[in-house]
Amino acid sequence: MNWKNYTHVLWDFNGTVFDDVEACLRSVNGMLAVRGLPTLTVENYREVFDFPVKDYYARVGFDFDREPFDVLAPIWVEAYNCESRKCGVFPGIPEAMTRLRQMGLRQEILSATEETMLGRQLRELGLDRMLDGYSGMSTIHAAGKESLARAWREANPEARGLFIGDTTHDAHVAAVMGADCVLFDGGHMSRARLETCGVPIIRDFVELFEQ
Repeated sequence: MNWKNYTHVLWDFNGTVFDDVEACLRSVNGMLAVRGLPTLTVENYREVFDFPVKDYYARVGFDFDREPFDVLAPIWVEAYNCESRKCGVFPGIPEAMTRLRQMGLRQEILSATEETMLGRQLRELGLDRMLDGYSGMSTIHAAGKESLARAWREANPEARGLFIGDTTHDAHVAAVMGADCVLFDGGHMSRARLETCGVPIIRDFVELFEQ
């Protein structure tokens, strides 16, 4: 990785910085079980999770005619808020962020998480002081980050960015914002799905500095 090519590093949050796959899985499995629907293994989950989250909900069996997505989303968020308090950042994240900061790169979070929730999580994890900014969504519906990508590019027209994420959606977001992309295979999608994006894939964050 030639870091001289970049002025900014944009991090996805969930599944990239924040190790919350198990929290997300437990939250959705609780909802599925209550409704008599098949629950997911980690492997199943990483094959079906996607953005917009509404489509993923339909894929795993939720019936929006019985319960609209707008009703289901807050139920999941309430469960997730409890489960995610047991989670932390992935190994190597503090060291990677510190090293990038020492190299003079600006770092921001772009997340599909609702922005107030995102800010709280960053403060609780002590990451707010390591970042130059963060952007989240205005709702809890996790429709995707395209709007954040466009807003970032408009605010930083001359920036040379690298986006680090863990989903095929993150590769799309990087393209929307005109940034290069690296994907981490320890998050919410299987490596096989990430390989369809044609971008570098890492297994740990030390690899960022070895390529």
